[in-house]
Amino acid sequence: MGEPTGRHLFCSNRAHFGNNAPSSDNHRPDTLRKIQKKCAVPRHFGTGFGLLLSVVAALAGCQGSSQPDSPTAAAGERSILSCGKSGSLRADLYGAVAAHIEWTASVLECDGMPRPDGHGARLRFAGTVAADAGRIAVIIAIPDLEHAAVGDEFRSNVTLIAEDSGRFFSTPDLDNCLTDITALRPLDDRGDRFSIDGMLYCVNPLPEVNGDSSVSIPELHFSGLIDWSSA
Repeated sequence: MGEPTGRHLFCSNRAHFGNNAPSSDNHRPDTLRKIQKKCAVPRHFGTGFGLLLSVVAALAGCQGSSQPDSPTAAAGERSILSCGKSGSLRADLYGAVAAHIEWTASVLECDGMPRPDGHGARLRFAGTVAADAGRIAVIIAIPDLEHAAVGDEFRSNVTLIAEDSGRFFSTPDLDNCLTDITALRPLDDRGDRFSIDGMLYCVNPLPEVNGDSSVSIPELHFSGLIDWSSA
């Protein structure tokens, strides 16, 4: 991505919003639950019926399937559902977590919902970066964002979570980061679900929670989904 624009000060240094307390935007997320499907052991039938099943199985094996049969393909489809086909996140991170991020819908996980106190919304983007940084999540809380509103310089609270190491970096207040919402497009007739595009920029690094490091996010471009009816 290009250099930050002139107005930005460069600093060197499904819905899971992550381990957050109900009234907070920057606390440790809840542990994600893993659900495993168990295959039932087939019952034994008579010889004739077993032969028929064998023939059917052989024919089905020759025809193939249009459904994705790999974890990677299935994960890609889930991501597109959570982020929309145009979902994306692009940013350069500096400091304790240094990475170039250029995620598309097939590798990106998105969430968007109202904040717990009823004011504004929270957006969450997650994915995997280089091996040394692992999986990270970025949560953007925008208290002044209204239903179907676009505009510039919404004050924002931002949290970055290095999920593999359990490290948290978060703005202490709303004076550090601003978000421009460039587009909100309705996805249904109810007017609750929207695709949302925008740009975040932070003038100072995000300090580490319970640590002495920091992460800088000079500029972050995103496209995802928001559901105002989500609880």
